[in-house]
Amino acid sequence: MPTRRTLAAALIACPALLTARAQSTTPARPTPAQTEGPFYPVAFPVDADNDLLRNGALRYTRGRPTWLDGTLRDLDGRPVRGAQVEIWQCDEAGHYDHPGDGSRQDPAFQGFGRTTVDAEGRWRFRTIQPVPYSGRTPHIHVKVRLGQRALLTTQLYVEGDPGNARDFLWRRLDAADRAAVTLPYRPAADGLHAQAALVLAV
Repeated sequence: MPTRRTLAAALIACPALLTARAQSTTPARPTPAQTEGPFYPVAFPVDADNDLLRNGALRYTRGRPTWLDGTLRDLDGRPVRGAQVEIWQCDEAGHYDHPGDGSRQDPAFQGFGRTTVDAEGRWRFRTIQPVPYSGRTPHIHVKVRLGQRALLTTQLYVEGDPGNARDFLWRRLDAADRAAVTLPYRPAADGLHAQAALVLAV
């Protein structure tokens, strides 16, 4: 038969258990969609893997090398297995590998990459910290695909960059959406490291 002390402990624990359960069942907020922009590749590079600092036999040595990684999950926290994550961005001089930008990107910078998420929904890229170009704050474009379906297109920004407050797309986001796509770039052993948790409303 339970003692008074056991019953009291149970009563104290119940609110905490109920709170934990409520928090675990609270649906996640989907990552905000943003425009694809004018520079999505019209032709993909032959080397389109997850290392943008190597384009074939060429190595890109400009900019601040960065590991960009994260997770891809649905609103219930389940990994979106089989999905591909694509990123594209300008080089350190602010040029895209795109005819609309004069195809002026440094040939050593891959500029576009894709990777398939693992069983836990994790993905990773080697690239550079994004830089500004005319009219835009630093950002990396992201697209998520599952088969032929595009599930999400968005942009990832740099936490604390002074250009954010002047950027017309960043300013359109509310505080919670800004927090979801504005990443801190922290020092790592071999450059910088940034993480993004992508959440799909699928």
